[in-house]
Amino acid sequence: MTYTLWIVITGCLVGLTCGVTGSLLVLRKMSMIADAISHTVLLGIVGAFFVTQSLNGVPMLIGAAIVGLLTAFFVETLHRSGVQSDAAIGVVFTSLFALGVVLIAFIGDQVHLDVQHALMGEIAFVPWNTLQIGGVSLGPVAVWMLGGVLLVNLLLIAIFYKEIKLSTFDPQYALLIGVPVVFIHYLLMIMVSLSTVASFDSVGAILVVAMLIVPGSTAYLLTDKFFTMLWMSGAIGILSALIGYGSAVYFNVSIAGSMASSTGILFILAFLFSPRHGLVFKRLRTT
Repeated sequence: MTYTLWIVITGCLVGLTCGVTGSLLVLRKMSMIADAISHTVLLGIVGAFFVTQSLNGVPMLIGAAIVGLLTAFFVETLHRSGVQSDAAIGVVFTSLFALGVVLIAFIGDQVHLDVQHALMGEIAFVPWNTLQIGGVSLGPVAVWMLGGVLLVNLLLIAIFYKEIKLSTFDPQYALLIGVPVVFIHYLLMIMVSLSTVASFDSVGAILVVAMLIVPGSTAYLLTDKFFTMLWMSGAIGILSALIGYGSAVYFNVSIAGSMASSTGILFILAFLFSPRHGLVFKRLRTT
């Protein structure tokens, strides 16, 4: 029972943390930067291991945050140089991710990190990697990391709520009245990087993209209010984790994959039946 509970809690924390942060990317039309960062943080994790010889705790988060910022900086630099934004994202994330994959080979058998683990993750193993203090187990490391990152993200959103809202909907006006738009942009990149690396062990580099993008996209179809979209994205992320875990147990398939698939199912339902933007209701209003 405890084993199952930790998996469910971890999945819900991934959905909540990534859902809230990812909704800001959706509103700023930067969804695919989540794909880039979710891959390039591998380089930050490997780099942190080379420096500290550990994949646990603060060094890994710092490494991921640094590479996340570099990813955003390189993408922005290429875009300003005349490269299309989607091409810039593709060039940066494939190059940095490939470098991370190459560097994994130098780690060898020292740690449990490999390319398949980096891509897919394994949430079923989360309960076995526990935080030990004084010989006492305080629960899975992933839960503590996700909980800590969630609190940091919520605190940053609360502190810079007006600045984030203004720079998201009207960046030109925000710049005119003195809002530090560039700072807010890179602050968001740090939040995405931390959310990604905290979720890395649970859902891997590929599936974390679903948790970052799809709950926010679903909430976007259901509400036009900024604050409502934030909490609704987190709620959809949690609901996806719960539905996904139940489906994985019933069909005996990948837990993380089922959770990510559940986000897609909820999005399709919102796309079809959203009262204002749903395809079905639009058709009914035109007949």
